[in-house]
Amino acid sequence: MKTLGLDVGTKTIGVAVSDALGWTAQGITTIRRSTQEEDFQKLDEIMKEHEVSSIVVGLPKNMNGTIGPSGEFCRTFAEDIKAHTGLPIIMWDERLSTMAAEKMLVGADVSRKKRKKVIDKMAAVMILQGYLDSRSN
Repeated sequence: MKTLGLDVGTKTIGVAVSDALGWTAQGITTIRRSTQEEDFQKLDEIMKEHEVSSIVVGLPKNMNGTIGPSGEFCRTFAEDIKAHTGLPIIMWDERLSTMAAEKMLVGADVSRKKRKKVIDKMAAVMILQGYLDSRSN
């Protein structure tokens, strides 16, 4: 079974999924947020297609380790998706994941316009890959 990685924001949700062995994360899509019901319906389709058995949700922490409004927003989302799916949810420290994704895309010479379209998906990959790597160590 596979693990889903989510970079949850107020406007979009970046989505990544692991391979069946849980070694690598691949970006799937970026969901434009609408209603929670529609967001969950899109996630349900992805989870069914990829046979997902657990979900990693990025937890944005402040640099000093405290949880701010964005972190609380993600915690609430995680609680709601757990209640909706019944799947195990792992909260993963995502500090600097978006910045790392941005740096990687700049290094790959991806245009600013294209970066904007894939940055959330890439952040989801960074979140999920960080979690997968921690399990193998």
